[in-house]
Amino acid sequence: MSWAPTGREIVLLTTLWLFILFIFHASPQLDSFSPLPFIYNRTATVPFDRPQSKRPVPQLYNTHHTWGSSKRVPATQVLAHVPGWTIFDRLYLVNGTFFVVTDEPNAFPTAADILSNGLPIELGEEDKRLPTRDHIQIVSTKEARVLFGPGAHFLDGVTFAINDPPQFIRHYYHWSAELWFGFWRTYSTLAPSVSPSGHTPLPPPRRLLFTRLDGQHWRDYAAMNEWVIRSSMPGLTMEFAEDFRERAAMRTPVVFERVVVADRSAAMPAYNYQRFQRTAAVPAGLPGSVYWWMTIRNSVIGAAGVDPRVGSSTTDNPVITYISRQDWGRRMLIPADHEKLVKALHKLRDDHGYEVNIVSMDKMSRAEQLRLAARTTIMMGVHGNGLTSLLWMNPNPRSTVMEFFFPGGFAYDYEYTARALGMTHYGFWGSKYFTSPDMPPPAYPEGFQGTEIPIDGEVVARLCHERLSLVVELDD
Repeated sequence: MSWAPTGREIVLLTTLWLFILFIFHASPQLDSFSPLPFIYNRTATVPFDRPQSKRPVPQLYNTHHTWGSSKRVPATQVLAHVPGWTIFDRLYLVNGTFFVVTDEPNAFPTAADILSNGLPIELGEEDKRLPTRDHIQIVSTKEARVLFGPGAHFLDGVTFAINDPPQFIRHYYHWSAELWFGFWRTYSTLAPSVSPSGHTPLPPPRRLLFTRLDGQHWRDYAAMNEWVIRSSMPGLTMEFAEDFRERAAMRTPVVFERVVVADRSAAMPAYNYQRFQRTAAVPAGLPGSVYWWMTIRNSVIGAAGVDPRVGSSTTDNPVITYISRQDWGRRMLIPADHEKLVKALHKLRDDHGYEVNIVSMDKMSRAEQLRLAARTTIMMGVHGNGLTSLLWMNPNPRSTVMEFFFPGGFAYDYEYTARALGMTHYGFWGSKYFTSPDMPPPAYPEGFQGTEIPIDGEVVARLCHERLSLVVELDD
């Protein structure tokens, strides 16, 4: 007697077969894994362009990638590199050690150009900060297969990883104008098509990973670090040294889909660091759009309710902002010179109608600081943290930063940052001023941190009027 399946049995068998096919094709295999493309097709509406809406496709939630029976682990790719700043696809992490997987090690940067051991930075102790095999290794695809086994946990999206010690991070300038500045300059090299309004085809990073810093010590006293990170990357997840150690303790291999790795010590031997003593100067050697910073700038000031177009015009009434440090107790102008400068600036206001603001940033709310900086045409003050606000100015031919030093003293902090954004910077020693390329070498003489810094207010005011009249541009 022959047996024929019922209609119900046929339906069940067909459903089971389709489910098996779905599982097979949905299971990720890293040997067929396609990394993030450089350019994403997005609808340009805000600085981080949103993806076009599509019907969601049901899929399994996968946390593990496998290379199956292959005897080789998929190789790491380097998308961009300068010392201390590297973009990887498929960088691996096992037991707290980073692994670059390649069968062509000579085509990759050296381990010391990528990472240090993360020890605090002291001058003259560079050799003590070189990485060991406990920090980073470069291994072949076969060696990686033995070390990692058949697969790895998968960290999707873009990660920004920081291997710096804590000593510089809790400072507004070092956070925003070095770390964040450098990260975004490095990452934006993948998108040379950033628009003047800051629209970028790059997806925002998913996570910010600190390997050496705990979760209690990344905020600065002025709470600006928090504002910058929350406004420029609202969906960012932050992981700290505790989380890094927890991942290591699991002894499970991890693969980053894409990661930008920053290491201050690794950047310090680079030519641009030696020239300017700024880690963010190193990735300036990478190709990129002239508007690369506008993505961050517009997001940060937008959170303060500012139209990103503010400050872009050369025909609007100019805004001069003098950031005073006269109540700080160090790095202050001679009191009489401060008064003469204020008087000279007010005369500019009265004679030419310029808007003039004499402010102490610590007496303003964060939103007030950002709103003023975004409108400012000329920003000036004694060398100090308040000048970090130049990051939020809108570069145009009149945009200028004037920085007052004790005679003979100089640091590149704000000069380099202003010039990297396309703005003109002048350093002052009393009545003498200088600008690129005729810059003095960095120096910190006695008096640099003191309260007797001279300035000639009449000279400052005269230079302001020249800049705002665009006199210097007539020779271009």
